[in-house]
Amino acid sequence: MSGIDLLIEEHKYVIRMLGVIRKVCLNFMDNKEINYDDFEKMISFVREFADGHHHKKEEVFLFNKMVEHLGDTGKNIITHGMLVEHDLGRSYIRNLEEALNKYKNGEEEAKLDIVANAVSYTTLLENHIHKEDNVIFNFAKRSLNEDIRKIIDEECFEYEEKNSFTREENIGILNYLEEKYN
Repeated sequence: MSGIDLLIEEHKYVIRMLGVIRKVCLNFMDNKEINYDDFEKMISFVREFADGHHHKKEEVFLFNKMVEHLGDTGKNIITHGMLVEHDLGRSYIRNLEEALNKYKNGEEEAKLDIVANAVSYTTLLENHIHKEDNVIFNFAKRSLNEDIRKIIDEECFEYEEKNSFTREENIGILNYLEEKYN
């Protein structure tokens, strides 16, 4: 398995969480009750696993090398595409957390922002993952020379080994929430 294959594999966990987020939002809309602990768990997963663990590997180990070694095309698709979408996702999560706090403090209208930001995040990430898996990663595999790909592999797996607890802890959160909302 290559570092890029590992990133593709991790997308499967993120996609599963996106399904949970949508189900939790639907439950909130139907029942008009909110489980703040579950929203906190989802936000934690997004920040620690999807962003902190997974996106870090993409940004530091793969995207930087694409920008450095693949000319204007590499630079443009990464800096004006993938990184912009990562930042937009972070913004949706910040806004979601802010809306949850407002709703907790009695601002009824904040429920619109809870659902809007959560669903916007899921839609963004579904499309983003599809792009990475089917375009960006294939471009990297085809265009980066073998030596650079080997460095990416080494860096990804070294990071993975040092941070396996983050992966396992967050997969546990995902499994818990999936069981609860399926």
